[in-house]
Amino acid sequence: QVQLVESGGGLVQPGGSLRLSCVVSGTIFRIYAMGWYRQAPGKQRELVAAIDSGGSTNYADSVKGRFTISRDNAKNTVYLRMNSLAPEDTAVYYCNRGVERLVFGSWGQGTQVTVSS
Repeated sequence: QVQLVESGGGLVQPGGSLRLSCVVSGTIFRIYAMGWYRQAPGKQRELVAAIDSGGSTNYADSVKGRFTISRDNAKNTVYLRMNSLAPEDTAVYYCNRGVERLVFGSWGQGTQVTVSS
């Protein structure tokens, strides 16, 4: 069974930075495109960044130029570096497969990111 464990969230002021981590177990991590999703209160979960098995990346327009996704296949871990954070980035962040229609059946607990002064 696939397990996804996200960490690294917290409270940060506007303009600040955070790095999120997600450790994946129970599957052959290196073959999958991975992604970071977020869900703000009252909104649907959205894919904000994805990285394929070869390291190519894609970003939602709302985070392009501010967020960077990366992966370490030796550690079964995907990261999200978030710079220039704004209040609209406040959400619970989750990792899963990088193609929405192919996500793993289970999700992790997510990690809360709150951007506020």
